[in-house]
Amino acid sequence: MIIRRFESSPFGMRQDPFSELERLRGELGRLVGSLGENGGRVAAAGVFPLMNVSEDADNFYVRSELPGMELKDIDLSVTGKGLAISGERKIPAEGGNIRYLRREREGGSFRRVLHVPTEVDSGKAEAKYAQGILTIKLPKAEKAKPKQITIKAT
Repeated sequence: MIIRRFESSPFGMRQDPFSELERLRGELGRLVGSLGENGGRVAAAGVFPLMNVSEDADNFYVRSELPGMELKDIDLSVTGKGLAISGERKIPAEGGNIRYLRREREGGSFRRVLHVPTEVDSGKAEAKYAQGILTIKLPKAEKAKPKQITIKAT
């Protein structure tokens, strides 16, 4: 058990007691999370699909893992600052009278919405799918790109 005392500040005032409660709440959350929500069994894989998002001066890049999916089962839409990836992951039935020893791959419908910091030009967005990786290029809108300003000497 951890006991933390409130230290006095140089001005004789105590720390905000709510910050200490927030810290304790975080520690309890990590403790309970480490036990797993399903009684210690292996937890589900998590949010699907997994994404990496990066940017350069002109574009945002989204790389998403969608192994074993077909293009007809994936839908993309881009509006303003948002990208939505949705679809259905189909896991074929194993058949007959089987008993799983471990089951981590889940199937079903999914939808992930990603918001980027600036507007994108949805008309120029591109997407490619190869070897289970969906790569999306979202060009930044011209109004969102930084403008170079020349400085005139007087």
